[in-house]
Amino acid sequence: MKAFMDKDFLLETETAKKLFHDYAEKTPILDYHCHINPKEIAEDRQFDNITQVWLGGDHYKWRFMRSCGVDEKYITGDASDYEKFCKWAECLGKAIGNPLFHWSHLELQRYFGYNGVLNKNTADEVWNLCNEKLHQPSMSVRNLIKQSNVTLICTTDDPIDSLEWHKKLAADDSFDVKVLPAWRPDKAMNIEKPDYLDYLEKLAAAAGMTEINSFASLKEALKNRMAFFASMGCNVSDHALEYVMYYPASDDELEEIFLKRLNKMVLTKEEELKFKTAFMLFVGKEYHKLDWAMQLHYGCKRDNNTLMFEKLGPDTGYDCINNYAPSAQMADFLNALIVTDELPRTVIYSLNPNDNQAIGTILGCFQDSTAVAKIQQGSAWWFNDHKTGMQDQMISLANLGNLSGFVGMLTDSRSFLSYTRHEYFRRILCNLIGNWVESGEFPADYDTLSEIVTDISYNNAKRYFKFPLA
Repeated sequence: MKAFMDKDFLLETETAKKLFHDYAEKTPILDYHCHINPKEIAEDRQFDNITQVWLGGDHYKWRFMRSCGVDEKYITGDASDYEKFCKWAECLGKAIGNPLFHWSHLELQRYFGYNGVLNKNTADEVWNLCNEKLHQPSMSVRNLIKQSNVTLICTTDDPIDSLEWHKKLAADDSFDVKVLPAWRPDKAMNIEKPDYLDYLEKLAAAAGMTEINSFASLKEALKNRMAFFASMGCNVSDHALEYVMYYPASDDELEEIFLKRLNKMVLTKEEELKFKTAFMLFVGKEYHKLDWAMQLHYGCKRDNNTLMFEKLGPDTGYDCINNYAPSAQMADFLNALIVTDELPRTVIYSLNPNDNQAIGTILGCFQDSTAVAKIQQGSAWWFNDHKTGMQDQMISLANLGNLSGFVGMLTDSRSFLSYTRHEYFRRILCNLIGNWVESGEFPADYDTLSEIVTDISYNNAKRYFKFPLA
């Protein structure tokens, strides 16, 4: 029997062990998509206790605790941090088969030097150990990033954001990890939302305009803000879509739809989709001009529990996979950009793992020589970033496309301890490749294998997104 989560955790063969320990383990981390707060980096936040780090905004953990029957008081309620931690420890002790069990213990091992098991019996021991260490200067936010061997972070930022914290970080020579903004214009696209008109006022102000009174003026405001983001080093965009739709409409029709919304009239679903299609085509063409990469995240149905949404708001653990994502429309959308030679480098993520093969076949329709794997399938995302999900995504990509050109893992997290997810991914990657080698499906050519592993772990992302790294 193998030891619990030892140095060869998840590595089943000698080839897998060599690939991980000799190559992947030593490679830096490039986190091109996350939700951490740049203010906390700029101010070099020091956390008071492990609950703040682990449970403050982690809806993965919240969902699991609810599944264990824990009262909301101990999840997002007014229980003390100690009480919340003890409830989490009790739940984690029985989280067999859940990636939270592995992630949490990797974090305990790497950042706190704890190689035991966290459960209800060890809760006090771990609480005291972690809190004592968190008070040390070496556990400030910046030092956590540095000891994780991170070279670059892309945050997620709205077009109206002043990027004040990015400015401060860019001017701070004492911190050499690059922290760049990533453009996330969902609020400008979501025309159906109740607060859309309020948002347009904020966007106009940020763009130095008196008002946004047409679709044409919306596009001008967005171009203005894109130029500002580009001046701050941004070269990555990101979109959270219900699905990648394609409902083309004329310019006149789009202006009529926009005017209807400005007049506080309710749009039909078809009008909403026509507007969103035009919005995405516009920004896609602008990304091509700016040489930005475009990330498309889709397949999520959000805020399903109305009762809890009204109490807690969004991003609190009440989202699920949506299985409606017509691949034909995504292909038509990409085609509408490529016919005018305005298709940017694009990374496609579906929350539904059943979409893996459809994405894999669409990729091959739009590749060209301007970039290796110009159209990418993104890493296993959200409900899929576990061992099975990662393996399935990489096997599908290998079957239908170019796994060696894959840009690899991202944290997609709000936690500064989540960099161990890159280690988790790399172990799974090395084990997958190691099994192929040891079963005679690929030669034991370590010159090639080491290049593939380090490229997927780091180099591909650096080249693909064209980040300013040595």
